[in-house]
Amino acid sequence: MQFLAGIPAAPEAATRFLQFVNASPTPFHAVHNAALRLEKAGFRKIKEKDNWESTLKAGGKYYFTRNQSSLLAFTIPQNWQPGAGVSIVGTHVDSPNLRIRPVSKRSACGYLQVGIETYGGGIWHTWFDRDLSIAGRVVITEQGGLRFTPRLIKIDRPLLRIPTLAIHLDRSAADNFKFNTETEFTPILGLLASNLNAPVDKLQSKSKKDLTCCSIQDNHHSELLALLAGEMNVKPEEIHDFELQLYDTQPSVLGGLDNEFIFSPRMDNLLSSFAAVEALSDSALSDHFPFEGNVNCIALFNHEEIGSVSTTGAESSLIPSLLERLSPSPALLAQSIAKSLLISADMGHAVHPNYANKHEENHKPHMNGGIVIKTNAKQRYATDAIGTFLVKRLLERKGGKVQEFEVRNDMACGSTVGPMLSKLGLRTVDVGCAMLSMHSVRETAGSHDVQHAIDFFTSFFQGFAALEAQLTID
Repeated sequence: MQFLAGIPAAPEAATRFLQFVNASPTPFHAVHNAALRLEKAGFRKIKEKDNWESTLKAGGKYYFTRNQSSLLAFTIPQNWQPGAGVSIVGTHVDSPNLRIRPVSKRSACGYLQVGIETYGGGIWHTWFDRDLSIAGRVVITEQGGLRFTPRLIKIDRPLLRIPTLAIHLDRSAADNFKFNTETEFTPILGLLASNLNAPVDKLQSKSKKDLTCCSIQDNHHSELLALLAGEMNVKPEEIHDFELQLYDTQPSVLGGLDNEFIFSPRMDNLLSSFAAVEALSDSALSDHFPFEGNVNCIALFNHEEIGSVSTTGAESSLIPSLLERLSPSPALLAQSIAKSLLISADMGHAVHPNYANKHEENHKPHMNGGIVIKTNAKQRYATDAIGTFLVKRLLERKGGKVQEFEVRNDMACGSTVGPMLSKLGLRTVDVGCAMLSMHSVRETAGSHDVQHAIDFFTSFFQGFAALEAQLTID
């Protein structure tokens, strides 16, 4: 490790990841920033509603998004023919968070409050006493009411807080902190008293008789709508709907004696998503752009944390539609699926020094220890021996390291997008990078594992088709 003025040198890939995750507080922002990176690498945006037959060309680089919250990108070999396999890295861009309710206006004891709904399986007590703000997308009026457009918003200052109760008022909280997520988990936005002498135009909203069914003016505090409107330079009544969530304003940073850690929100699973985008972009720009073999693809899904059952989740038509459009006959589609491999990339559990007994004795991954292969006999992960073999051989190409993870028999196992997509007949293997505090508002991962993931995905894109040709199974 090199030092500059007593400060350890930061891993370059980890530094770029910090910029990505700090700019991506929601899936909408993550997809937007991934698209910008792909376009910089020469990818062309296409649309699902268009006819691709006259668009897709051998040697081309393309991406498309669905509902601003999922993204597929792929490169087509120079000597491509329909029926070729597809090498896919599948990740997800959603994380546990707090979402503002459709009717959020609440107040109590002189406080303006905002009603929220929990999303996913978060460690919710970590959200207390954090400096929170708002991000997401807002549907607004443009061109004098002739057009309606969803626009992204990210307010870069602390606005809300969920305060804990002082220990003097609840001595039991020191040893056993429990709370009701409906009644004791509502953020405060401000004080009612502070708005008594506010300018009229700040608080003004239309009377109820002027409101239409498309209006949300009566569903939220006028102060909140005025804040959003000011950020986007529109009028409050030009806001027609939104999907907003809270995020911690503390930036992601490197930490540890040698900058060996990343302290950050949303690394499950933006770290895998960032690495996939980087690997495909770099492969598309390099001398390794494939002349023949598989189509290389990344899939950034939404809603994994709540089961993937949505139009933008892994159980949607995103992958089946892509495969069918690349191989538009039943015979070609079957050939393509047989030649394909899906790398389901999601973060894994590093061994915790204070809870080492939560891991099976011989399956204790470490941060910065390389790619973790995740296996489960009940198929909560889709890995089998063939997948493990392929991952290890691909890692060898880049000099990478591998770790193994299986959950204890007396503990439940989580799952990923892998088993869902394996239903299509795609060979699938589940991998990840090891981390601590998964689903906390502030997680910990290894700073060198960012490059480990990029290297592995790059090796997959460059080497799988040739390796698959040497493998005889059926």
